[in-house]
Amino acid sequence: MLNVRQLGKSAWVGSALLALPLVVIALLAATVLPASAARLATLFLIYVTAVLGNHIYSGNSGIMSFGHTSFMAIGAYASALLTISPAAQATALPNLPGWIAAMNGQPLPVALAGALVIVLIVALIFGLPIARLGGSAASIATLGLLVITHVTLVASTDITRGSQTFFGIPRGTPMWLVLGCAVAAVVIARLYRSCRDGLALRAAREDEIAAGAVGVDVVRLRFRAFVLGAVLCGASGALYAHFLGAFSPKDFYFNLTFLLLSMLILGGITTVSGAVGGTAVIVLLVEFLRRVEAGGSLAGLTLPPVFGLTDIGIGLVILAVMYRLREGLFGVRELDERLGLDTTAAPPLALAPTRITATSLMIENVGKTFAGLTALEQVNFSIEPGLVTGLIGPNGAGKSTLINAICGIVPPSSGRVLIGGQVVADLAVHDVSRAGLGRTFQNIRLFKNLTVLENVRVAANSVARPGEDTAAAARAALAVVGLTDLAPRLAVTLPYGAQRRLEIARALALSPRFLLLDEPAAGMNPAETDALMEVLRRIRAEHKLGLLVVEHDLKLIMRLCDRIVVLNKGQQIAIGTPAEIRANPAVIDAYIGRKRTAPQPTQAPPAGQVLPVT
Repeated sequence: MLNVRQLGKSAWVGSALLALPLVVIALLAATVLPASAARLATLFLIYVTAVLGNHIYSGNSGIMSFGHTSFMAIGAYASALLTISPAAQATALPNLPGWIAAMNGQPLPVALAGALVIVLIVALIFGLPIARLGGSAASIATLGLLVITHVTLVASTDITRGSQTFFGIPRGTPMWLVLGCAVAAVVIARLYRSCRDGLALRAAREDEIAAGAVGVDVVRLRFRAFVLGAVLCGASGALYAHFLGAFSPKDFYFNLTFLLLSMLILGGITTVSGAVGGTAVIVLLVEFLRRVEAGGSLAGLTLPPVFGLTDIGIGLVILAVMYRLREGLFGVRELDERLGLDTTAAPPLALAPTRITATSLMIENVGKTFAGLTALEQVNFSIEPGLVTGLIGPNGAGKSTLINAICGIVPPSSGRVLIGGQVVADLAVHDVSRAGLGRTFQNIRLFKNLTVLENVRVAANSVARPGEDTAAAARAALAVVGLTDLAPRLAVTLPYGAQRRLEIARALALSPRFLLLDEPAAGMNPAETDALMEVLRRIRAEHKLGLLVVEHDLKLIMRLCDRIVVLNKGQQIAIGTPAEIRANPAVIDAYIGRKRTAPQPTQAPPAGQVLPVT
């Protein structure tokens, strides 16, 4: 999952930049800071571990998780049960099952390791169903996990003391252990963000459909991130329990969840820098507001107690930041990326030839109905390597539905699509691209908050062999469409024509045998259209790909294509060369239209003659 050879120096430097302040804070806390400040520094490091655990899943997948706090609770109680002394256990938990009591009295490092094993098992069990959900459904499922964990802890009175305070565990956490967990969390989170899995999951966060089309197994990646984040949260929960010394299930419920999510959102949920920076800001803000909330004097003024000021203050700060900075204080780029430390700017190689042996793409009698509405009926043609096939027809003819059926996004109701003899409907959507099929979309689907190079690397990673330099492969694909100089820019900042070409480059990075382009020239001006024509001709000539081009620009279609398929109302009404299609009466009536005959001038009647009235 973490291929260090593919990460580059930037991710390691970024880890060091974020870990260094944590080390400095720990050293100050251990040497010169007063006890209250040292305790606050320890709490900050514990929170950093927890927030980064949530970030690995929420920040990279785009799914807000409320449930990772439950893994803190599990880690806390597991560690407490392993470290509690037999004497304290006899008083606090007299009915504790014997097999658990036999493990009492372990040192904290051993208990921490045991707690992480328990957290891992629970995360594996709950991660499987949650990973199959997306968006708000997944967020609600994680909220359900938080509630289930809380209710279970309250109900398990013989093991957890229920809603009463769990006491008798060793209080205090060694600074070296807290710092080690925090630094490990920073390194793991930063390296994960830049590794293949992290990049692919961030792509799915931006556009799940497009990610699947370039070979990203979204469910598998969400599951891995969920489990990895849970383990870090479990570690922070174990440390938090010993930091408090005594706790109850309510200490790991909505208040803590709100606090940790505030840290993540304020700094910027999509970056490790944002998670660490947001944690620092919220910790200092909470400390200040709690002192004001309790009343007292400030700068010579006597302040009355203000109940709830801490929560209100945090909420107002988040609202203010989100109003001005929707992506948080640190935005969508890491500190090292802003400093220009990315070292993936290797010279591009030649675009790799396709590794796919498929010799044809067959569309055999494909039909598709939606709730009784026929969108496609008996469509039957093939796409051959080295040839350009055009697909035209009026709006609503079923062109995009056919493209989606070919790619496996919309399974056909009848007929089948075969690539190299393999039925596409039998493949998972993310496996279709690996079978040799690349595509673009009618409405541009880029990973907007990823750079141009990252957009293409997502696709290159999907088909790369172990150890292959995917950065060079991605730059080779960018060179084909003339976007090499724009590689460091965010995709969302590109002009429209460049975004269209970027979609093509991303598809080319899959080393496909067949390329499906859904209205690639839509919205382009004549100059951009001509440039696109040259790109497509070069792709056909140099890479011998089979192209299927859906387009309303008849001039482009007639100049580019070797043959053309025409759809009307879901039915295939014609197939042939451009000359044959241009002369086909059915195509003329349904789509092209006939030239209007110029009206004949009316001859004036001779002078004095009156035309009859009809």
